[in-house]
Amino acid sequence: MSKILRSYLKYARGEGGSPLWGLLSPCQIITRAWMKLRIGFYNRGIFSVADPALPVVSIGNNCFGGTNKTPMAEYVVRQFAEAGIKAGLVSRGYRTREHPPLWIGQDNKSTRRDFAGDEPLMLSKRLPDTKVVVSRKRLEGVKLLAALGAEVAVTDDTFQHRKMARDVDIVLVDSTCPFGNGKLIPAGSMREPMSAFSRADIVVLTKANQAAPGDVEKIKERLAPYVSADKIFTADIELESWIVCRADGEERIYDENFVPKGGYIALSAIGNPGGFHKFLDSLGLSVVHRQTYRDHHILTEREIAELEALAGECGADGFVCTEKDLVNMPKELSLHLPLYVPCIRVAIHDSLAFRKKILERLRPSFLVASNGNGEDAIGLVLAQKLISRFRCARVEAFAFVGSGKPYSMNGIRVVSPPADMPSGGVVKYHISDLLRDLRHGLGGSIRKQRDSMRSFRGRYRTPICVGDVYLLASVLWGQGMKPLLVATAKSVHLSGHLWIEKLLLRKRCILVWTRDAETARELAAKDVPAVFYGNPVMDLLDEVKNPAFAWSDNGAKILLLPGSRPRAYDDIELILDTVRLLAAKMECNFVMVPAPTIDIERMTEKLEGWRLSDDGAKLVSDEASVAVCRAPVAAAAYGAELLIGLGGTANQLCAGLGIPVVSIIERGKLRQKKLLRDAEILVPPRAEELAAAAERVLRDPELRRSMQEAGIKNLGRTGALDKVVEYCAEEMGWEVRCRVYEKYDSYLRAQSEAAQSEAKELN
Repeated sequence: MSKILRSYLKYARGEGGSPLWGLLSPCQIITRAWMKLRIGFYNRGIFSVADPALPVVSIGNNCFGGTNKTPMAEYVVRQFAEAGIKAGLVSRGYRTREHPPLWIGQDNKSTRRDFAGDEPLMLSKRLPDTKVVVSRKRLEGVKLLAALGAEVAVTDDTFQHRKMARDVDIVLVDSTCPFGNGKLIPAGSMREPMSAFSRADIVVLTKANQAAPGDVEKIKERLAPYVSADKIFTADIELESWIVCRADGEERIYDENFVPKGGYIALSAIGNPGGFHKFLDSLGLSVVHRQTYRDHHILTEREIAELEALAGECGADGFVCTEKDLVNMPKELSLHLPLYVPCIRVAIHDSLAFRKKILERLRPSFLVASNGNGEDAIGLVLAQKLISRFRCARVEAFAFVGSGKPYSMNGIRVVSPPADMPSGGVVKYHISDLLRDLRHGLGGSIRKQRDSMRSFRGRYRTPICVGDVYLLASVLWGQGMKPLLVATAKSVHLSGHLWIEKLLLRKRCILVWTRDAETARELAAKDVPAVFYGNPVMDLLDEVKNPAFAWSDNGAKILLLPGSRPRAYDDIELILDTVRLLAAKMECNFVMVPAPTIDIERMTEKLEGWRLSDDGAKLVSDEASVAVCRAPVAAAAYGAELLIGLGGTANQLCAGLGIPVVSIIERGKLRQKKLLRDAEILVPPRAEELAAAAERVLRDPELRRSMQEAGIKNLGRTGALDKVVEYCAEEMGWEVRCRVYEKYDSYLRAQSEAAQSEAKELN
């Protein structure tokens, strides 16, 4: 190692060095600004973040230099193996040739130092039953591990590798040199500011047994503003065994009680040689000279000869180096003196608590986001399917419109702040409604949602969006990860997608499930990953097992939907006036289904000539009566012959069931008409017009039949949401995640019980 490099490293580690290196301090400003910008881009989805196909445990650090990442990676792999879980390793492979992902042992080339790297080769020897993959693109490496049958990927040096999401971020801190001189690269050894530790799920203070008394507590105090105490663990480095390479080429293994006699040259090409020297001192080994090289340095035969000459000058009895250095020796190593290699292992203090913290982060958590009342209904069915398929997972909802009542009523936690607006949603059609929403605090509501979504960053796997591109962009901006999109709003039968929407879907969406085949073909033609497996709206039928009630055999069977937005409180009068007119002309059965977001008592308290029964099951007037059904629309719709509906998604669902729809002319319904086409009749918003249109459909069997056929044809089939769940299970690796969590949970429960039994016996 050159004197200049040695001086710089001493300065960066806070161990001295030339004070002239202080001239680099202003460069921290550039480093800090770049890191902040880079992290912000990843957090906002501007730079792509993808979810790997396996659960990932990342081992990393925030300082360059040796923090014992390799022994820690080995420790984590072994504790998964103890639980019956197949873990694999992914390493970048420092100072290696550029090549596609490879696993060590697949061919002769994969075992060469210049292809595989020193640390991967060392790990492959220590973990012969574990697949070790070398890949500069970590995501590709994880894919290869999955193909090789691994269930978990342990990735080396990936704390700053933001392209790949991870389940557990373990960050190591060297207790003997925790933060160097406290400055950022190039003025110091810190890769990122101290605030970066707040991203860590677990922080391990390594080499705790080599630190000076009191230093470990000082490090914890320094970390306290960024990491909670329950996330910080300490670990010792222990001697496991000795490898002795003798001059005659023989290699022997000795246990940890063996101590080489005599004086030795300690040679090392690692990140923190000081830690290695302290470790040798703790073993009582006599070191007569210390020879250091740059990290990952490959020793040449000439350098070996120079070392032997140096040994003669020093009167050394042999050499001692690390396992990693042994890999970096010439392949045909020829030494006249023995070489001793101490094999080390990590010993975590309170290892059971450490493993439980890993388990806590391994529990699969999925987020379903939706932006509309109809989308909430679809999102609810999707969430229920996810819960049914992934029983150990946490499934939560984020409703961008309203309070997410459909979710909460069915036991699914809503993590979004309420967004109840006078318009009942994000306004698309009326500027007057937009102005009312703004006066009501729409801007503040959007900010709260944005901040809430950001606060959950890293909590969930790939988010699933049910709605439109606005929703996808909002989730991407808040979570940073590419989402999946169940597209319920846009269609070529409406206005189609804008070029900017197609660009966003192509670049920042994993897959789009469209509501019709034509839209899927249009998007695919623009290289958008889009598929059609059925209309998500029609999957609302899946939440219905049985009809909500039995219709009377006498009279026309008419379903009434006042809608789910706040305007339903006003529209109810129009619907009930229509009921009166129809009841006067023909025998009818009326059933009204108020949306979950609507308070039926508030809706009916100001109605003239109508009263709500004590049990809330019927609206009664002198001219007619209307049954009130609180079941899902699909459960009430079975058997209906006509819908008078002012809803959105619910109208579409009924049309797909073959129920003719009569509604009013307004901007939103005119857009919906492009989807329903001949399945719907629109009339001016007057009771007389609605009643006349309804009577015409009911009295004309041919018209009713053609509307039924049009609705079934235009809305399409069910099955989209089942395909979403299947895709998540197989392609996104959610099935594997659940299997790993359940295995690990079962293993740790057994460990806890064994520890409790042992404690009782001791007492």
